[in-house]
Amino acid sequence: MSTLDLRFSEAELEQRREHITAFIRDQVDAAGVDGVVLGLSGGIDSTITAYLCVDALGAENVHGLVLPATVSSDENMSDAERVARDLEIGYDVIEVEPVVNALLSAYPEAEGDREAVGNARARVRGVLNYLVANHESRLVVGTGNRSEAAVGYFTKYGDGAVDCHPIGNLYKAQVRQLARHIGVPDDLADKTPTAELWDDQTDEDEMGMTYETLDSILASHVDGPLSTAATARELGVDEETVETVRRMYERSEHKRRVPPGPDPLN
Repeated sequence: MSTLDLRFSEAELEQRREHITAFIRDQVDAAGVDGVVLGLSGGIDSTITAYLCVDALGAENVHGLVLPATVSSDENMSDAERVARDLEIGYDVIEVEPVVNALLSAYPEAEGDREAVGNARARVRGVLNYLVANHESRLVVGTGNRSEAAVGYFTKYGDGAVDCHPIGNLYKAQVRQLARHIGVPDDLADKTPTAELWDDQTDEDEMGMTYETLDSILASHVDGPLSTAATARELGVDEETVETVRRMYERSEHKRRVPPGPDPLN
């Protein structure tokens, strides 16, 4: 199977870095706040976002939150703290599960519903991000990328509840490439992506395809001009895979929009 080449040149990578760091500074300046807060998961998306925030604002203006739950791996939480230490940013470790357990105590009917509880974990993380950000007069910076946004692979009002998305216009492959360009260690850039909403979850297993395939279909078909059949031929995948991505994009549109209200009567 072939994949679409989404790689940037070295000059383009530097241009992206400068563009994103300027965006971060502009967002902070426009809001009149003292810096940013972001969740650190140990994964590549939060890692590169932390690096870019430090590049844009200086370490003293970036506050990391490591937010472990019972489903969080020790490796990822260790990597999250490692990123904070490497960048010399202040960070706090706050356990998520006591808050999730309090929610389930209030509504025990949801206990055992893997998706509902997993999304609750993501929303608790969002609440904690804003609790710290509001207390310290900072913005909450998101860590979502273009691939995840396109297919709705994020929790509405969870990891999607942020003030800005610095890497939101980069496909996953481009996130990895830019990470290496700005000095993120290879072992972090190459990690298997997981939202860690429940045990043994990986992004690619849940989506049913690799990010390379997803990126290529998005760039060729959803964001690009090729038909389903042409995309399948170009990439060497079956048409059903292309249609699966199209359905994911269409069904998740509500996540990318402001909640709707009725049209005005007049």
